[in-house]
Amino acid sequence: MRISSHSADAFDQHADQYDRWFDENKRVYEAEVAALRRFVPDTGLGVDVGAGTGRFSVPFGISIGVEPARRMAQIARARNVSVCRAVGERLPFRDGQFDFALLVTVVCFVDSVPQLLEEVARILRTGGRMILGFIDRETLLGRLYQSRKDTDTFYREAHFYSAPEITACVREAGFGNLQFAQTVFGDPGDGVVGCQVRDGYGEGAFVAVSAQNSGRSSAGKSPIAALSAE
Repeated sequence: MRISSHSADAFDQHADQYDRWFDENKRVYEAEVAALRRFVPDTGLGVDVGAGTGRFSVPFGISIGVEPARRMAQIARARNVSVCRAVGERLPFRDGQFDFALLVTVVCFVDSVPQLLEEVARILRTGGRMILGFIDRETLLGRLYQSRKDTDTFYREAHFYSAPEITACVREAGFGNLQFAQTVFGDPGDGVVGCQVRDGYGEGAFVAVSAQNSGRSSAGKSPIAALSAE
């Protein structure tokens, strides 16, 4: 992920605060893992792109990660994740090296979603799977994050997308056979959040997408190539 200098500094300076969130919000974290678990393969070589502190690598036994923030990478390594400090638009891996790739809350921090996804397609074998987890802007929680991002330590530089926007980008990057799951329902302001996992998208704030690499990236042809963080 080519994150801004502000975002990189925020994740380096507040990595421990970021990591504590998962313990303090265990129910939501476990719901997100459950949604992703529907799609993450049990076998094969995987990579966590934007591994953070390894909170999503470990539950799926992923031992290879990419993370640009130094302190985040240190915490992930302490969890036995072998982390390369690199950005998602320039992954330090050979073509077709992996069977699957996991990207959780990564798309909101990159300069170009199409460029990121095309690079992920490159490192996946044909038929390999990409599993994305992201906050859907068009949900109650997504709108709340959007309204508060100017004062949020981590999301200040984020750009949130709707599920249809991400779906279009995924298809344009040469992926097909898309499947969706969603979780984290309701308005957190009311103190009632549902953490069941359902098919599809449109209601749950956290969306998991599984997509198969066709090996036919349409780089340079995307009508949504302007999807970039502002």
